[in-house]
Amino acid sequence: MNSLATAPHPWHQRMWGALLVKRLPVIDRPSMSLEQAPQGLFLLWLAFMGLLVFGAAVMWQHGLWHRLVQADPTGLTLVIVCLFTGCSVWAGLRCRVLGWQWQALQTGGAMASSAHSSWAHDYLQARAHVQTDKSILLQVLSDRAHGPQEMAWWLNGIQLKLGLLGKVIGFSVLALELGRMDGFDPQQSAQMLKSLTGGLGIALLTTITGLAANILLGLQLMRIDRFADGLVAEILTQGEAQAMQPALTKVAE
Repeated sequence: MNSLATAPHPWHQRMWGALLVKRLPVIDRPSMSLEQAPQGLFLLWLAFMGLLVFGAAVMWQHGLWHRLVQADPTGLTLVIVCLFTGCSVWAGLRCRVLGWQWQALQTGGAMASSAHSSWAHDYLQARAHVQTDKSILLQVLSDRAHGPQEMAWWLNGIQLKLGLLGKVIGFSVLALELGRMDGFDPQQSAQMLKSLTGGLGIALLTTITGLAANILLGLQLMRIDRFADGLVAEILTQGEAQAMQPALTKVAE
């Protein structure tokens, strides 16, 4: 039963970011000891985002952000960065929600925040009824744990597609500039090279930005999915223990 709830979505495996992330050490483990601490997953996300913010600040000091935006007249690079920032903020909020659910599971269903209901409490309470369909409960629990991440994975794929779109646009600009060349004029060689490298720069910058954003967001989403898998497995384990408790009591009597 646990393998059914913790099986990863097959379409995730086809995404480049997920494939790269899954080959990194430790990333694919169900749950790390640090994440099992109170809000450990959220603290791990904060540490990861701190590294990214530090890297972004270093790039700002060296003027790389200005050059990046200036070299891409299509604006796709800026769109990818904004999309990555928004998805990363959502990932942090999702880490907090999963952290609350883990705390509620460890404290027997008491939620640290009244804005969220305890998934473990709802599942165990519904499972206690004899006529309850266990497969429906499992599906609801799995949707609660993994459903919101599907949109984030889709947006993660959009980042990569925007990078490829910029690559196509860049090479199209390069081809158009080559088509306009009637001949080689040594006096205008500098202007010709500038116009040709403009399209090539668009292609390379958007592709690199899309790939980097796809991998970095994939790191966050993969850890969230693995933590959700561990949360669901722990809830199911408690449900099985609760179901076997009456039988064990009868045997003891």
